[in-house]
Amino acid sequence: MQFINEVVDILDLLYQHGWDERNGGNLSYILTSEEVKSLENQNQIIRTFTYDFDMSELIGKYFVITGTGTYFKNMKKAPEVNLGIVKVVDKNNLGLVWGYKDGGRPTSETPTHLRCHIERLKKDQKHRLVIHCHTTNIICMTHICPLESDYFTEKLWKMQTESIVVFPEGVGVLPWMLCGGNEIGIETAKLMKEYRSVIWAQHGLFCTGTSLDEVFGLIETIEKAAEIYMKICDKKILQSISNDNLKEITKAFNIKYRNGIID
Repeated sequence: MQFINEVVDILDLLYQHGWDERNGGNLSYILTSEEVKSLENQNQIIRTFTYDFDMSELIGKYFVITGTGTYFKNMKKAPEVNLGIVKVVDKNNLGLVWGYKDGGRPTSETPTHLRCHIERLKKDQKHRLVIHCHTTNIICMTHICPLESDYFTEKLWKMQTESIVVFPEGVGVLPWMLCGGNEIGIETAKLMKEYRSVIWAQHGLFCTGTSLDEVFGLIETIEKAAEIYMKICDKKILQSISNDNLKEITKAFNIKYRNGIID
């Protein structure tokens, strides 16, 4: 399946960048109708996974989801072990139609992913993808910066010209919370009503979008800005991108940016 190969390639790139060590990070990807047609047994449910939240808005959709405890470095060697394709069969159950060959199950962050998909689909019907990864410099920033969405947004926008072009809506930020639970999933999904990217303090980044390339590029751009920040934050700054410069960029590229930060 070509789409599995494409997912595996992105997961391997995330690992190679150092953003998904050990079993860190996860991905969920909505299949198109054409991709679903390519499945040999799309309606044959191998096993089911039950969750205690309402997935009604996703019923009938198929997802590729990374397995819990799986290592991204092993994806290319054994995709059918480390990945699964599941169908939302009713409001509380996912049905496995392919993968998790060793008896595995979807990532523990699956409820957070699905909550984010629900919110992003309300904003963009072309939305398809959620990736969570442990971007090093973003994590560093959460140790030394105020955990405020507008603060992070302004800092990241001003690190490089491309930032406001790639994520004009900014980034959302959450304080440290226990991962894998309901609370962090609910709070992340709330921020996804406004942002495509949410930072988890001392943990990493959640990014969403319409394609593998788009989301990987979003992660790269945010993390590059954070890397620049960490390299210069203790230096004497002689010149930088001003608010007027940022407005000039958005005017040139006809971009609608988040109000209230540089205005």
